[in-house]
Amino acid sequence: MLELCNISKKYKEKIALNDVSLKLDNGIYGLLGPNGAGKSTLMNIITGNLEPTEGTIKWDGKEVKELGSNYRSLLGYAPQQQGMYETFSGRRFLSYIATLKGISQSSMEDEINRVLLYVNMVEKSNQKIGTYSGGMKQRILIAQAIIGNPKLVILDEPTAGLDPKERVRIRERIAELSKDKIILVSTHVVSDIESIAKKIILIKTGKIIDYANVNVLCDKYNATNLEDVYMKIFGEE
Repeated sequence: MLELCNISKKYKEKIALNDVSLKLDNGIYGLLGPNGAGKSTLMNIITGNLEPTEGTIKWDGKEVKELGSNYRSLLGYAPQQQGMYETFSGRRFLSYIATLKGISQSSMEDEINRVLLYVNMVEKSNQKIGTYSGGMKQRILIAQAIIGNPKLVILDEPTAGLDPKERVRIRERIAELSKDKIILVSTHVVSDIESIAKKIILIKTGKIIDYANVNVLCDKYNATNLEDVYMKIFGEE
């Protein structure tokens, strides 16, 4: 279980997160909110890229600060496309990530082949990342996030740049992964998360304004679907 306990983040006078508390166990969680709501800050705090101003994060009851590298070994993170090694092939990039995650040489090739197959990138894996389309880069980012079978996977806009067929395929793959993992998906494509999410986290101006499953949210806001819920809460933001 991942537990966020009264997490706040302040930048001088700006409050990016305000007293956020959540408990997540295995399953998929959709993180929805307008730009500037605090989604990226929350993900970066969970992954350890940012320190909270206040509050603690716990994994199975233990503070992640105390777990150190053991916590990081549980993590898989796919950020939005940035900082990729354009001169690396997809396979070489995954080899680099696998080494950073401490995956043994004896099992590395099988593990790389597994994740490449999972995201449908085996045939293109020896081409340089700089030649990839946006959708292909996105699939490699997802592959590196799930390499090593992490227990906590954070996906930031995982279907960005994918064509409709690949979006459906990745959505199905994410659903399969959730059986023994916590998966947090931040997305603006509400339809990508509606059918697979265990619960939806709605965030606005750094605060969690609702947290429930899709049916409960639709009933509460008298909405026909999750996109309707989103529009009723956030409007044109």
